[in-house]
Amino acid sequence: MTPVADIPSLAGQTAVVTGATSGLGLEAAVALARAGARVLMVGRDPVRTVAALEDVRRRLGVGGGRGTVESLLCDLSSQASIRRLAAQVLALAPSLEILVNNAGTVSVKRKVTVDDIETTFAVNHLGYYLLTRLLCDRIVASAPARIVNVASHLHYKGTLDLGDLGFERGYHVLSAYARSKLGNVLFTRELAKRLRGTGVTVTALHPGSVASNIWSGAPRWTQPLLAIAKRLFMISPEQGAGRIIYLAASPDVAGDTGLYFEHDRPTPPSPLACDDALAARLWEASARLVRLDA
Repeated sequence: MTPVADIPSLAGQTAVVTGATSGLGLEAAVALARAGARVLMVGRDPVRTVAALEDVRRRLGVGGGRGTVESLLCDLSSQASIRRLAAQVLALAPSLEILVNNAGTVSVKRKVTVDDIETTFAVNHLGYYLLTRLLCDRIVASAPARIVNVASHLHYKGTLDLGDLGFERGYHVLSAYARSKLGNVLFTRELAKRLRGTGVTVTALHPGSVASNIWSGAPRWTQPLLAIAKRLFMISPEQGAGRIIYLAASPDVAGDTGLYFEHDRPTPPSPLACDDALAARLWEASARLVRLDA
C-alpha cells in the first residue's frame, strides 16, 4: 500500500465520501483532506455528522496545504434522500474527481425501507448504484476521476436471485449482506465497462477485516466474539482507509478499472461476480428499482 504521505497532492479536487461519520469513511475523509482535497463528508445522523466534521477539522489543523471538509446529510435507505444529496453535491461541486461509496448497514431481522426494498440491499447496493448514476455525468466531465466501491470478501458467499432480491423467502443477515457486497462487485465491473474510454476508473475492494461499528447490529450472542476478534484479528479503520485512498489517489493504479482488490492487489472475484450477463441483468433490475433508465 502506498503510504498516504506518498499520495500526490489532491489540491483542486473534490471528493465525496459516504458513511463518513465513523470508521473507514471518517479516516478516508481525513486522508483525502490531508492530501489537499475538498471533501464532502456524507452522514445520516445530524449530531454524529457535526461531531465527525469537527473531529476532522481538529485533526487537520491549519496550514500545510491541507484541504477542506464540509458535511452533507443523507439517509441512504431513502431514494428521495439520495436524490436530494446528489442535487446538493452537483450544486456545490463544479467538478467531482473522487467518489467513495462506503456507507453500509447490516440487519439481523428483515426490514424494508420507505421504498419497500429490503434494507441491506437498498443501502449497500442500491445506495451505491443510485448516487453514482446521479453524479456520473459530473464525474465524467471531471476526468481523470475515480469511483471506489467498498465491497467485502463476503461477496464470495453471495448469491443473486433476481426474482427475490430482498430475501422475502428465507432471510438471513449474512446472506443479505453477502448479496449486497456481490452487488457492489458486479456493479463495479458493469459500470467500468460503460465508462471505458472516459478517463473515469471504477474499482472495488475488500478493505480488510476492520474494527468498525458496522456489525453493532449483529445478534447479541455474537458481540463478545466480535469484541475479541476486533482486538486480536482486525485491522484499524486507519489501515482500512489507507486501502481506499490507494485506489482513490495512488498513481500506481491510475489506469486500473473494473477490478476487485484485496491487500492492495487485484484479486479474482467470485465466479458469480465475473458473470457479465448477470452484471447487466442486475444493472437493469437496479435501474427499475430506482426508477432510472437502464
